[in-house]
Amino acid sequence: MIKTLRKTKIPGVYELINNQFNDQRGSFVKKFHENDFEENGLQSDFKEQYFSVSKKGVFRGFHFQTPPEDHVKLVYCVQGEVLDIVVDLRKSSPTFGLYVTFDLSAEEGNSIYIPKGCAHGFFVKSEQAILVYNVTTVYSPIHDTGIHWSSVKVPELNSEMIISERDNHFDSLENYKSPFN
Repeated sequence: MIKTLRKTKIPGVYELINNQFNDQRGSFVKKFHENDFEENGLQSDFKEQYFSVSKKGVFRGFHFQTPPEDHVKLVYCVQGEVLDIVVDLRKSSPTFGLYVTFDLSAEEGNSIYIPKGCAHGFFVKSEQAILVYNVTTVYSPIHDTGIHWSSVKVPELNSEMIISERDNHFDSLENYKSPFN
């Protein structure tokens, strides 16, 4: 259940601080409760869920799907720790082109709610990290794209990161023609 819903400088992007229960066995965190999402005006009709396993120094991103297959994402870390980054690509937004960062970790049990029109990426800080993604549309290869990591100017990101060939060939933020209003 959501303990705290933290607004960010980007409209519609939230950090969810969930109730976490710890005892001698370990910990327990409920990441999603439909009523909590409805009460907070958050979309929750998730269609797909997947996870990634990444080693230290990996950067994945900045990814998103374009309309009509754009989606809301709920992201959280079940092992390790990452620097999570969301970039606003909505042309009519007062924060268009800006980004916000979060420290996501299994220990904290926090989640990030990402609205349509935002790109998402993360950098692995721990030896290994496992992230879970819930999305409101199914994967569509022809709508799946991204923007180049270096064009966002996040100080923690650098050319020493482990990056996929695909991610290294995305257009820059400056050259990307956003379909998001």
